[in-house]
Amino acid sequence: MSGAGDSAKNIIILDKFLDNYTNTDSNMARNKTKLALRVNDDNPNHHLWNNRGVWWCHLTVHKNDATSERLRFSLKTRDLESARNRRDKILRDIAEHYEVAA
Repeated sequence: MSGAGDSAKNIIILDKFLDNYTNTDSNMARNKTKLALRVNDDNPNHHLWNNRGVWWCHLTVHKNDATSERLRFSLKTRDLESARNRRDKILRDIAEHYEVAA
């Protein structure tokens, strides 16, 4: 199973998703679109759920047209520790590219 490439693929998917829901270019979409990343420090499995043995990540995108949409993607692992590491890398990558809502 690959790890580093999965994060880049998820960022590309997120870019395409955001481009589909904006009438502006990519850079302006990134400035106006916000991600709601609420992290519960007491729950090490935040943003994770297990679907038939495979770990998935989910987050919410608040778009500039006052709507929101949930994004879900497979972390392609059955190992919880690997899933946490992949989720953390994806969330770090997303935070570097988009504004994160408080």
